[in-house]
Amino acid sequence: MAVLFCAMGLPLNAQDKSNTSFGKGLEVVALDSSFSMKFGLRFQTLYQGSLNVFSEKWDDQFLIRRARMKFDGFAYHPSLTYKVELGLSSRDISGGDVDEHSNTSRFIYDAVLKWQFSKNWSIWAGQTKLPGNRERVISSQKMQFVDRSLLNARFNIDRDAGIQLHHSANLGKRAVIKNILAISIGEGRNLTTDNIGGYDYTYRLEYLPFGEFTGKGDYFGSDLKRESTPKLSIAAAFDYNDGAAKQRGQLGSFVQDSDGNQFSTDLSTFFMDAHFKYNGFSFMGEYANKRSSEQVIVVLDDSSTLKYTTGNAINLQAGYLIDKSEWAVRYTHVNPDDLVYSNLKEETQYTLGYSRYIVGHSLKLQSDLSYIDKPLGDNLVSFRFQFEISF
Repeated sequence: MAVLFCAMGLPLNAQDKSNTSFGKGLEVVALDSSFSMKFGLRFQTLYQGSLNVFSEKWDDQFLIRRARMKFDGFAYHPSLTYKVELGLSSRDISGGDVDEHSNTSRFIYDAVLKWQFSKNWSIWAGQTKLPGNRERVISSQKMQFVDRSLLNARFNIDRDAGIQLHHSANLGKRAVIKNILAISIGEGRNLTTDNIGGYDYTYRLEYLPFGEFTGKGDYFGSDLKRESTPKLSIAAAFDYNDGAAKQRGQLGSFVQDSDGNQFSTDLSTFFMDAHFKYNGFSFMGEYANKRSSEQVIVVLDDSSTLKYTTGNAINLQAGYLIDKSEWAVRYTHVNPDDLVYSNLKEETQYTLGYSRYIVGHSLKLQSDLSYIDKPLGDNLVSFRFQFEISF
């Protein structure tokens, strides 16, 4: 009891202070410099509503769109780094209630070790984003709009477990070329069963004719760094998923009939993209095309069907930053390659967005208004408003 009373007499205004700033996370380094760890936390609070133009019905909801914890640093030597990202919101961890995920939540997003074994070469091992379309590789914290485009929603190859080889080199006085080669399991994150199909192979090539962007600006939305000279990155990527078991390769449902019989087909995805920034103006354009080696339809006992997602899409977006505010526009068109065998439906989306960057992408307000044209369905008008905070 005496110890308790002594403790109660201690000052209550003691505080731990860290030599960091808002949005930069908390970092610790071992006294012997054998490892470091930086911890970050962020979440997005979203309101979204949509008006069915035909029925005039309004549907809306509030939700925590994303909530993530992230850990990164080096281990043993600065050339050996790691990243771990965990999802906390219901949207983050849903979709794991199948045998292939041991009927558990899929809360691990990234768990990857990176070794830079020479100046321009590094090898990654673990689960992380594949080098597919640029919009997917850009963090969901650092987007120009409330969320990614329909092109990304339908075609991206997301995360997978495997290895990646990264290389970069200078060409001439300013130009830079980057190459990434990945070999992965092909069925997405948090798989716990044996690989059903073959492996997945991804290659991405980037060319930056005017040199590197300021602060890695080719991989965040908006020209927050206000590039003093024009910066451009042009890229192409190709992904081949041998014996894809899911509708979109790494994403979608496993293509199984009501008796549990698994179907598969080879999926080939081609991406092209460009990102330009100069003096507050930014532009990003992407093209995606996904094809299957065989046409597959699975009819379930309830008469519903499972199909692979094949077709093509284009996304164009641009914005201009004035002080800490930005207006942006986006056009997206998605088109199936076959009306019978593709899981896609034709859609065209027109979007006007507004963002207020209070502390860059770490503290911001974003909203957008979209008109969605569906030739085979009811057209929609949607409105979204989101608050993002990242420590």
